[in-house]
Amino acid sequence: MLTNTDDQILELLGKDSERAMELMFKHYYSLVCIAIAKILPDTQVAEDLAQDVFFDVWKKRDSLVINTSLKAYLRRAAVNKTLNYIRDRKIRWDDEDKITEMESDTVSIIETLEGADLAKVVEQAVESLPERCRLVFSLSRFEEMTNQEIADQLGISIKTVENQMTKALKVLKTVIGPFLKDA
Repeated sequence: MLTNTDDQILELLGKDSERAMELMFKHYYSLVCIAIAKILPDTQVAEDLAQDVFFDVWKKRDSLVINTSLKAYLRRAAVNKTLNYIRDRKIRWDDEDKITEMESDTVSIIETLEGADLAKVVEQAVESLPERCRLVFSLSRFEEMTNQEIADQLGISIKTVENQMTKALKVLKTVIGPFLKDA
């Protein structure tokens, strides 16, 4: 269902395209950047790709049909733009299947973060994952893609997706585990 803001922006898109794009950019730019950064955590690339998403909307403004919310549409466009960027640049992942063992001082780091927001700890743990592992995890958990969809999108086997998810969850459990025991 579209929100009032979405309705206003989409209505304006046909009448006053520049104002509609200004409103859309104001309301959704940070959301688009965040969606991109979850997959490819490079601030400059995220900002460039976010601008590309809005430019694509501008190019399609006369024929744009949105069946979901504008927010959902832009988020999906951001994810697709990022995955296309990765595919087109043929970004290579470290084929090293070994995850570095957590250092012994991890426990003391976690203890100093006890008062920190758990969401921030989770975000940092995800960012610390090896790149391929982080990408697979992000697509699975944040974009709610199936293992088959991830495998197809990245050109890897389902078994590789499963292995990467297992590794990601193992690391996250190690990092987040002490917080859950105290709760």
